[in-house]
Amino acid sequence: MALQIIAVICVIGLAIGQILFKVTANSLSQTGSFFAVKTAAPLLAAITLYAITTLAWVWILQKMELGKIYPLMALAFVIVPLGSHFMFGERFQPHYFMGVTLIMIGIVVTVKA
Repeated sequence: MALQIIAVICVIGLAIGQILFKVTANSLSQTGSFFAVKTAAPLLAAITLYAITTLAWVWILQKMELGKIYPLMALAFVIVPLGSHFMFGERFQPHYFMGVTLIMIGIVVTVKA
């Protein structure tokens, strides 16, 4: 169970990295330069977070079967859009919530298999 919690933390880290990439993209369209602090800082944070979570994920894969733990990556399909809603005000269609429900059911079924 502890490894699954660490795996979920990795997924959350990757999701935060995606949000930081979007912050970088928004900043880049304003500044026009990767070297502006406003652009470079979130980019560096995202790359660093990706590096750390990748190393943690490799460690997890030493301990668990890929087929058993990988379905947790689908949580990113839930976390990233929720983060984009709160960070950038992005909106969802009602079908989004149906899809999220199906993803969550799929995660529970595959992890328990």
